[in-house]
Amino acid sequence: MTLLEDGVTADSSAAPAGRKRSTDGQDVSHFADHALLDLVQRQTLRYFWEGAHPVSFLARDRQRLHGDRPNDLISVGGSGFGIMAVIVGVERGWIDRSAALSRLLTSMEFLASAARHHGMFPHFMDGRDGRTIPFRRKDDGADIVETAFLFQGLICAREYFAGTSPDERLLRERIDALLVDAEWSFFTRGENRLYWHWSPKYGWAMNFPVQGWNECLVAFVLAAGARDHAIDPEVYHQGYAKGPAFLNGHDYYGTRLPLGMPFGGPLFFAHYSFCGLDPRGLVDRYADYFEQNLAHTRINHRHCVINPNGHRGYGPDCWGLTASHGPGGYVAYAPDHDRGVIAPSAALCSFPYMPAEAMQALRGFFARPSHRIWGRYGFIDTFCDDRDWYARTYLAVDQGPTVAMIENHRSGLLWKLFMGAPEIRRGLSRLGFSSPAHS
Repeated sequence: MTLLEDGVTADSSAAPAGRKRSTDGQDVSHFADHALLDLVQRQTLRYFWEGAHPVSFLARDRQRLHGDRPNDLISVGGSGFGIMAVIVGVERGWIDRSAALSRLLTSMEFLASAARHHGMFPHFMDGRDGRTIPFRRKDDGADIVETAFLFQGLICAREYFAGTSPDERLLRERIDALLVDAEWSFFTRGENRLYWHWSPKYGWAMNFPVQGWNECLVAFVLAAGARDHAIDPEVYHQGYAKGPAFLNGHDYYGTRLPLGMPFGGPLFFAHYSFCGLDPRGLVDRYADYFEQNLAHTRINHRHCVINPNGHRGYGPDCWGLTASHGPGGYVAYAPDHDRGVIAPSAALCSFPYMPAEAMQALRGFFARPSHRIWGRYGFIDTFCDDRDWYARTYLAVDQGPTVAMIENHRSGLLWKLFMGAPEIRRGLSRLGFSSPAHS
């Protein structure tokens, strides 16, 4: 099946006339910025189109740089980010609208029959039959944060496919049915807390309340704005915002950090919830969230430029520390947990906050040997110059936000869709947020 037959349009505009695409390993130093962004978004989108599971069309948790092995492990959160990437592909004319709609309908039918626990999906599921695949021994049921990332993508799809055709109406109905079934209030256990996991076998044994500044803000907005089973706003204020490492206020590398752990933690905190939530002007009693994410990004960037640990390769054209798959497995890398492992997605997802610095990193990544860092689904997950090590994998939760956050920088598309949704407007209002996007 050719790409065109599969709904992806031929690549004719990524490179200037007379120059080959960098997918062929050619020099891209003379590409205009917009052409480089086109190239990265299009190539990364392939993870969720060409690499989609053939039954469910959802996102596999990870894929190899070369070759395909049997792989039915679906990432629920990664699938939400992938749906957002597909929307970008349709909007930019890279994917046929009807082809995307057909796939999404298949995915919604699959999700409707997949394992759910009080309306919530697990972290992983089998792409063939929808059964839960345990993330850990006792984590074999609901994962509300992964579900929130999935819902973030579904809401964007519902708002984007807003036409009057029977298929677009059916898609919206199927998405709404999934959203309504989510029993957010069950996961409070009757407390002013929201608990991350529940298992049909082990109950609340994981006992992990979502608290302290992290990647989970969108879960509270969804939970507060739900039509049914909504949480009380005090679950956010007394649980999440009163947790350890929520308020900060200290300076790191000359930048004051309003919220979060020392040095900000892994950079995906500024990305995952903000693929849909527009941080520009988003304010509550605790922070201005654009300023929070900008400060976090500045600290991460500055750490890599100063490079206090003396790691090879670090600098203005090579930065970005986040949770990713490094030489020792999946690790939450950050300035205070720096092992010399750079994730291209960390810098590329930061285009909305520090576009000049992100572009410098993008050009720096393209200056590296293309056969080691670039492939069929875009940039690899990580590399480590200290060990001359390059990952042989891509991760859905890194590839999807790369497409989404670059698009939000370029057009604000996903922010407009998500912030216009009624449950998001309601959730933000109930939690005490103000934003020009939903005023």
